[in-house]
Amino acid sequence: MSWLNNVRNALAFVSKKETPDNLWHKCKGCGQLVFVKEFEENLHVCPLCDHHARIGPNERFAQLFDEGTCKRLPMPRVPEDPLKFRDTKPYAGRLKAARTETGDQDAFVNARGTVLGKRMVIGVQNFAFMGGSMGQAVGEGFIAGVEAAIAARAPFVVFTASGGARMQEGILSLMQMPRTTVAIEMLHDAGLPYVVVLTDPTSGGVMAAYAMLGDIQIAEPKATLAFTGRRVIEQTIREKLPENFQTSEYYRDHGLIDMVVERKDLRATLANLADYLCGGRAAA
Repeated sequence: MSWLNNVRNALAFVSKKETPDNLWHKCKGCGQLVFVKEFEENLHVCPLCDHHARIGPNERFAQLFDEGTCKRLPMPRVPEDPLKFRDTKPYAGRLKAARTETGDQDAFVNARGTVLGKRMVIGVQNFAFMGGSMGQAVGEGFIAGVEAAIAARAPFVVFTASGGARMQEGILSLMQMPRTTVAIEMLHDAGLPYVVVLTDPTSGGVMAAYAMLGDIQIAEPKATLAFTGRRVIEQTIREKLPENFQTSEYYRDHGLIDMVVERKDLRATLANLADYLCGGRAAA
């Protein structure tokens, strides 16, 4: 039977070689398998259950900016590992690993360009980079985005996705909350709008700071939005919370945000807002 084993091994080799590893995507919303190509063409939204998957700056910029107009902005350098922090791994090692995995310097990236012909500076928080946590680099990146928007006389649009402040930087991470608030005031003094798009998940110190200070608050569908965890709140108030608590739809229905917009409609929504809030001055 050795010849039969040889044939089986040969067929198994061919099967493994000719079957791509990334042919299917398993949706985290419904658990169904979707062709990766179909999933990507649908803007990383499940065509079966409309689950909006988490995406990073590269995908976000490609989906929003007009072709050929996107220009990434340089990010300010900040002191790394100012507290020489170490838990199970050195902080410097965690930063290196996150940079290798994402290709970004830190969890916040800015770019400028046009969206349906409207000038815009867009900042994107990347949850894949240490949970999108807010440290000095994120704070400086946010401020750099504000300054770029003022220089371009354009709206500043921020896509938030974060687990909160970065514990490895201690009080220095919490200092970014008032610093970014002052930066938003600079934008207002310049007569320019600040628009926030809340994506899954946005929580902690980011939620308590610039994520909820937009002139217009938008959220993607079914995003988890919270300052602290559901269990902590239930234990504190000793009450059972609604099932849809801390979701985009709950926030909209209770007046905490202005609208919930599907990913496919974001370009048109942002362009219309830029035109309206800037009185037509955002056109390229």
